[in-house]
Amino acid sequence: MDFTLWIYYTLAILVLTASPGPSVLLCVTKSVTQGFSHAIYAALGSLLAILGIMTLSFTGLGVVIASSQLIFTVIKYLGAAYLIYLGYKTFTSKEEDYHFSQDNTVNQKEKFTSFVSGFLVGGSNPKAIIFFIALFPQFIDPHSSLLIQYFIFVITFTIPELCWLLFYAYLGHRSSSWFLQKGRARFFNRITGSVFIGAGVLLSTVKKNTA
Repeated sequence: MDFTLWIYYTLAILVLTASPGPSVLLCVTKSVTQGFSHAIYAALGSLLAILGIMTLSFTGLGVVIASSQLIFTVIKYLGAAYLIYLGYKTFTSKEEDYHFSQDNTVNQKEKFTSFVSGFLVGGSNPKAIIFFIALFPQFIDPHSSLLIQYFIFVITFTIPELCWLLFYAYLGHRSSSWFLQKGRARFFNRITGSVFIGAGVLLSTVKKNTA
């Protein structure tokens, strides 16, 4: 891969990953309400889902998914439904205050739950498929090793994406003392719930020809 081309790709990825989205919000929420350890697993789940979309796009399967109106619509509404469900569940929570255990360990079930939540949120936006289909052809060199290029693309995306998710989660963790004050949980749940619902509604309006 040409070094200049890699620089352009890196700049595009930095802009993409630095922009807060549902995955960032989920990691912040996990960090504030359950602890930073939960946010780490949510971030890993989200990262895996997006890497899956990237892989599908790189191998050409993403083109098939994005070009099929039926498959695109099913993915879109499933993703939108999950985001709206997550938002509704958060918004209607009866929790008034957050209470953290002094034990910072995370059991296997909690790890799995946080990981799955991150995976579903990270993979719930079909616009990611379109983005990678539009992005990759501009950087793939058909005359060079595709396998090497794939690993370069993955590593270049994975490092900033994971760093940004954990950075936002850490900010949420550092501000958790504010949210631990009486009555703040209800306020935070209303805000995050509204954002998730809004993201779900917005996702449901995405058209297949939207880049």
